[in-house]
Amino acid sequence: MSGSLMSIGMRAMFANSAQLNTTGHNIANANVQGYSRQDVVLSTAQGQFTGAGFFGKGVNVVDVRRVHDEFLTMQARAARALASSDAARLNQLSGLEEVFPPGEQGLGYAMGDFFAAMVDLGNSPADTSARQAVLSRASDVANRFTYASNRLDVLAAGVRDDMDNAAKAITSLAQQVADLNDRIAGLRGLEQSPNDLLDQRDSLIAQIGEYAGVTTVNDEGAGTVNLFIGGQPLVVGARSYSVEARPDPVDASRSALYLGGDSGASMLRESALTGGSLAGLMRFQNKDLVDARNQLGQMAMAFATQVNEAQQLGLDLNEQAGGPLFAVGQPQVLPNGANRRDASNAFIASVGMSITDATVLQASDYELRADPDNLGAYLMTRLSDGADVALSDTDGDGVWNTDPDQGFTVTIGTPAPAAGESFLLRPVANAAGGMRRVLDDPDGIAAASPFQAATGASNTGTATVDMLRMTGGASDRALSTDITFGAPAADGSVPYSWTLSDGSTGTGTWRAGEPIEINGYALSLNGVPADGDTVSVAPTLHADTDNGNALAMSRLADERMVGRTPGAGGSTGGATVTDAYADLMADVGVRVQSARSASSISQAGLTQADNAVLDKSGVNLDEEAARLIQFQQGYQAAAKVLQVAQSIFDTMIQLSR
Repeated sequence: MSGSLMSIGMRAMFANSAQLNTTGHNIANANVQGYSRQDVVLSTAQGQFTGAGFFGKGVNVVDVRRVHDEFLTMQARAARALASSDAARLNQLSGLEEVFPPGEQGLGYAMGDFFAAMVDLGNSPADTSARQAVLSRASDVANRFTYASNRLDVLAAGVRDDMDNAAKAITSLAQQVADLNDRIAGLRGLEQSPNDLLDQRDSLIAQIGEYAGVTTVNDEGAGTVNLFIGGQPLVVGARSYSVEARPDPVDASRSALYLGGDSGASMLRESALTGGSLAGLMRFQNKDLVDARNQLGQMAMAFATQVNEAQQLGLDLNEQAGGPLFAVGQPQVLPNGANRRDASNAFIASVGMSITDATVLQASDYELRADPDNLGAYLMTRLSDGADVALSDTDGDGVWNTDPDQGFTVTIGTPAPAAGESFLLRPVANAAGGMRRVLDDPDGIAAASPFQAATGASNTGTATVDMLRMTGGASDRALSTDITFGAPAADGSVPYSWTLSDGSTGTGTWRAGEPIEINGYALSLNGVPADGDTVSVAPTLHADTDNGNALAMSRLADERMVGRTPGAGGSTGGATVTDAYADLMADVGVRVQSARSASSISQAGLTQADNAVLDKSGVNLDEEAARLIQFQQGYQAAAKVLQVAQSIFDTMIQLSR
């Protein structure tokens, strides 16, 4: 009987010793990230039958299990991936917001200063210092555009580096998961769970999820976990695959992700990433950064083009037509990397693009592809909103017009693109980066109008000349014009007739607020002309005394020249350059606030999910301390049982003697 009691005591001591060891292990790892609390599983030893009944044989240590909930772990993993994605995008957007500052440091302020300098020049068209101030303000505008573009380039390079580092980290972590899979599978035959290895594996999977959302599939038979990103395998059993960041085949300035498999690496689309910092980085790179660059380029192209056109309509101090004041980056066409190439690796098909109207250019890239169902036809998509844009070559000269008008034409080279080939069209993306002032001579500023208007000395009406501006239409700058008004009608309109110095004549009707357009200029009047009143328009003889074109250029500050909507009667809508900059700042600001809100919500969700896991699997030191005392007392009690058994055994030995 003492032998049975001794066996029971030994079993009890071993069970309590196991409990103490496990409790100590829990306490030691209480602050280890990803550690799951462990418990000893005990079972009652099967009793032994005697004639007097079943006598117990003590306790058995069955297993050491980790307290773990797979569902809660998966929820926390998904929450961490989402929070990481939102945080990565917010961090990048915060940097983007700094590119477009308000106030005196902003682009809008610089463009306003330029137009103010034009007003000063209009007050003193022959003043060299006023002309030099215009050139200085022009340099400031160009420099701020290029600075903003360079900052965007820096952000893009940073995103590429972050994506490359994240891809390398995923590859390394995936290899570690595969190694753990192999070790865990090798221990499967012991029919005991390697708890610490399982925790390590879960921790590695959670780290991968911070970079890219993963789907897990458990192989219960082997004890391994298979990982997938976007439906493509990352870890299968003891084998892992690499993730790489490579130049995007459509736009080499961006990075694309590739996941290697048995049949070669395949691209991971942005839509396939369900979370992780890579998802946030790709969204910023492919959407936020592209939109900001295109809005900046749209402003630069409209501003520079309109100022240059106004320059060309005026006269400089040398009494010559003004030359361009700004240069901008040209539109860009990028062939898809999968397009056909010749023996020298050059692309076979080519596409060109030309700007036709900078005021209707949209802040967007476009995708052009050959129509697979209609040979010789092409399909175009505006990538900012996914709208289809029709193309037509009405003249058969290879120049394709867009409908609705997007402000540019497309030229198809020879040989033409084949089915399956595509091109990325970037009308404005490079405009700001290539912007610079190209006029260095202050005398080259065309402040004077080619024509001067004057009312007749004998006029009896109230009409005075408000403004004479060139319209950009065909004009002969050597011709003068005589305009004679008739009797005003009951509705306030006044008929008029005009005669050019070459003998050309014509008639029209003037209405208040409407200009008279003749010979490439527009004449605006204040007041109302009387019957027989005249206005004469003659070529400017002394450019240093005229300010007409400087005033016309200063009025560009109020012209809606950015993002106009084309129509049958002309383009409408749009924004001034300063309003366009304010819209850009507002757009970026809204994105930042939205990202900040999303990040706050997802971080709160992560905290809640982590707390749920901790409540289930975490170590409570107070509880473990109490259990430590409990098992210590149990161990001491078991030792007492052994002591009693030993005493009985000694007594029996003495009796036998």
